[in-house]
Amino acid sequence: MITRFAVLGPVRAWRGDAELVLGPPKQRGLLALLLTQPGQPVALHEIVDALWGQDPPPSAVNVVQRHIGALRRLLEPDLPTRGVSRWLVRSSGGYRLEVDTDHLDLLRFRELRRRAAASGQPGTATELLIQALALWRGPAASGIPAEIRCHPAFLSVDGEHLAAAKEAAEQALQAGGGLGARLLVILRQAAAHHLLDETLQARLILLLAATGRQAEALDVYRAVRDRLADDLGVAPGPELQAAHQHLRGRARALSAPTGQPEASRESAPETDNAPVRPAQLPADLASFTGRHRELASFLNLLPDEGAATTPIVAIGGMAGIGKTALAVHWAHQVTDRFPDGQLYANLRGFHPAGSIMSPAEAIRFLLDALGVPAQRVPAGPDAQAALYRSLLADRRMLIVLDNARDTEHVRPLLPGAPGCLVMVTSRHQLYGLVAAEGARSLTLSVLSEGDALELLTRRIGAERVSREPEAAAQIVASCAGLPLALAVVAARAVVNPDFPLASIAAQLLEHQGTLEAFSEEPPAADARTAFSWSYHLLTPEAARVFRLFALHSGPDSSLAAAASLAGQRPGQVRPLLAELVRAQLLSETAPGRFGCHELLRAYGAELSEDQDTARNPSAPRLRLLDHYLHSAHAADSTLAPGRERLELPSHGAGVSVSRFTGQADAADWFSEHRSVLLASIEQGARHGCHTHCWQLAATLEMYLDRNGHWQEQLAAQTMAVNAAQRLGDVRGQAHAHRALGFVSGRLERWDEADAHLSRALELFAEIGDAAGQGRVHRYCAFLANGRRRHEEALDHYEHATRLYRACGRRSGEASVANEVGWTYILMGKYDNALEECERALTAHQQIGDLNGEAAAWDSLGYAHHHLHAHDQALDCYERALTLYRAIRDRYLEADTLVHIGDTCRAAQRRPRAERAWRRALGILEEIGHPDAARVRDKLPAAAAPAAGEETEAD
Repeated sequence: MITRFAVLGPVRAWRGDAELVLGPPKQRGLLALLLTQPGQPVALHEIVDALWGQDPPPSAVNVVQRHIGALRRLLEPDLPTRGVSRWLVRSSGGYRLEVDTDHLDLLRFRELRRRAAASGQPGTATELLIQALALWRGPAASGIPAEIRCHPAFLSVDGEHLAAAKEAAEQALQAGGGLGARLLVILRQAAAHHLLDETLQARLILLLAATGRQAEALDVYRAVRDRLADDLGVAPGPELQAAHQHLRGRARALSAPTGQPEASRESAPETDNAPVRPAQLPADLASFTGRHRELASFLNLLPDEGAATTPIVAIGGMAGIGKTALAVHWAHQVTDRFPDGQLYANLRGFHPAGSIMSPAEAIRFLLDALGVPAQRVPAGPDAQAALYRSLLADRRMLIVLDNARDTEHVRPLLPGAPGCLVMVTSRHQLYGLVAAEGARSLTLSVLSEGDALELLTRRIGAERVSREPEAAAQIVASCAGLPLALAVVAARAVVNPDFPLASIAAQLLEHQGTLEAFSEEPPAADARTAFSWSYHLLTPEAARVFRLFALHSGPDSSLAAAASLAGQRPGQVRPLLAELVRAQLLSETAPGRFGCHELLRAYGAELSEDQDTARNPSAPRLRLLDHYLHSAHAADSTLAPGRERLELPSHGAGVSVSRFTGQADAADWFSEHRSVLLASIEQGARHGCHTHCWQLAATLEMYLDRNGHWQEQLAAQTMAVNAAQRLGDVRGQAHAHRALGFVSGRLERWDEADAHLSRALELFAEIGDAAGQGRVHRYCAFLANGRRRHEEALDHYEHATRLYRACGRRSGEASVANEVGWTYILMGKYDNALEECERALTAHQQIGDLNGEAAAWDSLGYAHHHLHAHDQALDCYERALTLYRAIRDRYLEADTLVHIGDTCRAAQRRPRAERAWRRALGILEEIGHPDAARVRDKLPAAAAPAAGEETEAD
């Protein structure tokens, strides 16, 4: 039986027409490595190095041998135990994969490229190269662990794709005719992945012009020109300039009859949908002053082309001294030296509420900035750090790590290869970073008198300072050169232009004291004096809100959250927040959202401890947790009204709950509040609010799962299990174990998944919750189907049906019927699938469950699709689509659109398939779902219709 392999995109293998399940991640990675070097022996030490890097386990060789044995049995199930493998051969201290051109897409690609080079005819060469490039379905070996895919073997294969794309463009330009139009889709995709490759971009421009797409060609040139200027600080090179001149010549020829000058066309609005490199630096301060010596010293840190190490500078100093302002200001001055972009992370090392960004959280944040989809982030922190370092290898990036707690806080975030520059700010001296990593240490002192006066002048105006120079000098002296203190005082002066500077100076002299938060650092300035001056001018109601704001764990707060902290109505709190913004004690980060500098937050916390301890100190925190718990519950109920969910007790008095106008509003709320919701789970666990901890985790379960945030789910549900165990709450433990089991399965941690789900079944049985048991059995079935254990899945569904029936959950019973039908589809029993899905459809229609009815229509369509009844399939999908749009379930609307596209493609209706896929892609990109990448990969298949296919919209 013929075996085929693919490595130009996801790693795949087929025996006959049946696709093989290639096993665990390292086994797939091993096969991929052998496929990149077909017919060549790959040494055992190279395999170990590719799979484990520089720190392999002692059992690495044995593991490789087990994977080889498993692959042999998979590829040749009839191979005798001692038989000689047809495909996997022991060779030269390693292994060799024997495969020929007809059985591996990479060899076919190379053969077509070789024939193109040998043809000597541009038209023939272009045709052959188009065939070669059409074999690609994404980056080589995509889908294997990122730390394996960064091996040079895979990067080299990716380089072959880029070279072939350039060759194809060159040959098409020489050939002329209609070949250029056929190549454009492929060339656009390659250009989107290599935004600064001027040769490739120039050939795309010329090919667009040659095929009559003048406007698009000009858009591409402008986008590349601007990107080169923004990212590299350089002008277009000779090839791009020549392409532009060619374009201008064609434009003049085309525009001559109308007399329209070229300049007017070039001033037309520009659009640039090309992806951009990360540019995360905060805005530079227009009032930045001084620090000339420090800025000059930084120039010596810029890495040279041949540098062997990564320069690191650690900027230290007391709170409010201007560490972040200096790092950001200098970073903006040298962005042109780092063409691959800038990364910025506020590590919150001294957050007064304890909401420190852990190294693991920071790595996930930076991986997201580097464009790694959530579903491709490895499970463990070590693997994530390895992927992060791999992505930075051979790149020139500027990395600013702000507010680090200590050396260990930043060490996992350092690049492993030269080319980048890292700036770290911290209130502590990072001796470990200096000793072990060779960092350059710079401790900031206060501003000189002259620089401080210049800062004050820039903020309040030269005319005002010149009127009262002595008062201005006294203000500078009272602030003792502390930039943050100067900024607060200056802001108050700006808000009150009629205040004489002399009165401000006198009030500063009246209030003396030190912030205890600075007790471990030299008290270079009296920051509390500046803060207390603003604070004591507040109304008592606004002062109380300021003190309570310190309890909020997120970077900023909504009006409803602030109202819950205060225990008042939003309408009562809104003017108080406006008063705090005017006093520069809060900032309005976005309309209706309010933030606070960490130093001011710390000051508010101290004030609260001094003035609010006589009251119940936990009451505001409980109200805040109630706000987020009940708001999340309301958002989840809006997203899916028919979904099984936790029933909550009533919230406490004084709590404001967010309300939602529709699913889009609820989805946006989840997206905006995800970080603070996760921080609230952690805060609940830390402060003994264990019920809120596990209930909030249970409420977020479906949102985190549906949107692919599986690492966050794992952390949240782990805290929930611990919180419920501390309470002795069996129901809470059951919910948390169920969610932990499911996310462990998502991450292919099968033993952990089985253990948690088994425990959840025991706990739900202990409290007599039949519906809870039923849902666990459905989770078990889903994961069993993922492992192709379909009979086991059916057994779980049978248990779930009996449990739902016993407790009268008709909707659950109907959902199980639909899921059983889906399982039959996976087994190839399509008639059985139709029977079960039709039964589910009838039941959902009878009870009025639109979500369930839509799911049943979608499953029926999928079954008809596999029976090649394409028109019936499309009719079912359209019914599902109508219902999903009615209930505003955006993700499942996109999922059904994908199915419509697949069926249209199978029915040779490519235009309609492409329209459906593009609509699905738009939704998935809008909600930030990782499935977008999978749908994007489908689009090239719909671009070029074959003979006999429809070419008009139907």
